[in-house]
Amino acid sequence: MKKILYWPYQLYVWLVLIPLAALISLVCSTGAIVSAYLVSPHFASRVFGTTWARLIAWSTPVVVDVQGAENAERDRSYIVVSNHQSMYDIFVVYGWLSLDLKWVMKKELRKVPGIGLGCEKVGHIFVDRRNHAQASQAINDALQRLGDGIGILFFPEGTRSPDGHLLPFKKGAFHTAIEQQIPLLPVSVSGTRDIMPAGSMRIFPGKARLSVHPAIETAGMTHDDLPELLRRSREAIASGLPAMSC
Repeated sequence: MKKILYWPYQLYVWLVLIPLAALISLVCSTGAIVSAYLVSPHFASRVFGTTWARLIAWSTPVVVDVQGAENAERDRSYIVVSNHQSMYDIFVVYGWLSLDLKWVMKKELRKVPGIGLGCEKVGHIFVDRRNHAQASQAINDALQRLGDGIGILFFPEGTRSPDGHLLPFKKGAFHTAIEQQIPLLPVSVSGTRDIMPAGSMRIFPGKARLSVHPAIETAGMTHDDLPELLRRSREAIASGLPAMSC
């Protein structure tokens, strides 16, 4: 059935989905900028950011199953770490994880017209990844400015996995969790690779699962505890993925 529907669906992708996603992005970005000025960055992110992600997912369409939602407490802040298989991971995590998510972005993305300004106004964090001290200070400033209920999102693999297997984790997110002494929230996303594989523009409807694992407390940890924190996080994320992905 998938083979029969594949090419007709690709017409929908190019004639409807991509133009519609661009329009949704433009409208939600504009709404986020205006509401961040008039109301608050929290409101802009929770309303327009979540709406943007869900509308694009629903337009594909993608059905999302969430497990462990109670592990993300809305009155606490977290460093959120997730595996990364597809561009659709962003829509799933942003749309269905019940936190005010902030991405850590390369400072160069601030220059992207419209999107860069929208991301800045809702509180996403622009950093120079070659300057650890600046990046750490930017994250600390964001936490103090934005208050509780924040999830600072990292994909510790650093890039999308081409075959679905977990790649080695970079240490930045774990350094940050220890430095800020805030809990680390492991998240697993599965199914998105079948919707849009890494490095491809081929899109097909499907089902995705978001598994939110119990938070790992970092209070009292030092950088000597980093390997253990990384190991525990990786094991938690792997537990929410198919066995062949680990």
